[in-house]
Amino acid sequence: MVLRLLLALSVCACPGTGLPPRHMDSVVELMESLESNSPNLTLPELARALGACSTPGCRAVLGEPPHVPPALSHEQWVLLTQLLHGDAVVLAPDGSTVALGPLLAGIEVGQKRVSGWPFPTFEPPIDPLYAVTITEALGTSFLLAHGGDGATLGPGGCWDDVDDPQNYTLLGPPSPIPDAVANGAMDGVLLGAQVAQAPIPLADLLRGYYGMGNTTEQGRPHSSYRRRDFGALMGPETLEQEVEAMLRVLRALPPTRELLQDVGPEEVAAVARRAARDFTQLYVDCPPIVPRCMWGARPYRGTPRALTLPLESVFIHHTFIPSAPCHSFRSCSHAMRSMQRFHQDTRGWDDIGYSFVVGSDGYLYQGRGWHWVGAHTKGYNSKGYGVGYVGDFSSTLPDPDTIALVRDQLLPCAVRTGRIYHNYTLRGHRQMGRTDCPGNSLFREIETWSGFK
Repeated sequence: MVLRLLLALSVCACPGTGLPPRHMDSVVELMESLESNSPNLTLPELARALGACSTPGCRAVLGEPPHVPPALSHEQWVLLTQLLHGDAVVLAPDGSTVALGPLLAGIEVGQKRVSGWPFPTFEPPIDPLYAVTITEALGTSFLLAHGGDGATLGPGGCWDDVDDPQNYTLLGPPSPIPDAVANGAMDGVLLGAQVAQAPIPLADLLRGYYGMGNTTEQGRPHSSYRRRDFGALMGPETLEQEVEAMLRVLRALPPTRELLQDVGPEEVAAVARRAARDFTQLYVDCPPIVPRCMWGARPYRGTPRALTLPLESVFIHHTFIPSAPCHSFRSCSHAMRSMQRFHQDTRGWDDIGYSFVVGSDGYLYQGRGWHWVGAHTKGYNSKGYGVGYVGDFSSTLPDPDTIALVRDQLLPCAVRTGRIYHNYTLRGHRQMGRTDCPGNSLFREIETWSGFK
């Protein structure tokens, strides 16, 4: 029963906190305990009972929260609510942070679909899966900011300790859809769609998706492909249509009727168009970037110099040492810390030299970032970004997905967001100085890229 699963969680709770680590592993342990001890109560239902999916649209789709009456002590309820409360986020093995609310709501829709549960009908029709994961949150966020300057998307954030995550802090002004909610929404759509095809134990579903079980051929967890797979499943046109339909449904629901009473059809369409465009550009077209605080960066030494944007160039490097590509958040973070120590302690630089570093785990890692002069290409550091691939690519290439992370995502994203000119120049490090960098194989590859000169 639920009492037994709480005992199991208490055993693995962190010393001094009484709480399990806010890892996805803790969520999987909850699911396994429920599936074996309380088959009539699923984790998505338990999460709704504790405050997840409490918005008007989500309740209209899935109904009122179920009543969960297990005989629990106060301490046991605290343990559950801390892990599953409405705004709960957890750290996934790939280093991304995921909001549990939209993730579990999407899975619940998939479960209900595969079981033939009759969803309520709305006018205009809406897709229940998109409604409970992304379209209500997205439409509401952009509606509230319509005509104003309020934040609509982002920001990211950082955990106090990636090995024992307990507290998550945003890196800027909050919006209704910070990165963790966007990740949870995209994962909820993808896993909800998968569950709707055939029943699967939810613990197995999460283990496989987040890399605690089977991974892809390159060793990457499926979660590291969430942006690509979400974009393939739900293009910007579909997203715009679903957001507009959701806003029209919200106009008819008593809790949100007042919010939309003075918003005409053309305004609703404009809000949906902007919401779909901005979400797609930020979370589908642009690559995910791991912030410095997540890979354990040391502080910058001295005072950083600001870049004057947009820049005219991008310089491609390989790290050479580490010589092997990194394929996980843990190994890529270790590589980042190692390079920063070398650059600061041996080279005497203020910080890691690269603007961005490319892991083979599906993520970019922030070095100096978008706004600060790097130490990557002597004589040209203020004129372009330095992008380094982890590994020695003298005779081999990064895998195709890792190549595409820069060629097809980072570079177009930098143009769209005004960080580099549309007619930017792409060069290998060896063209700017006496070095073999970025290795013969990688250099021959970038010769085929747009902007190479």
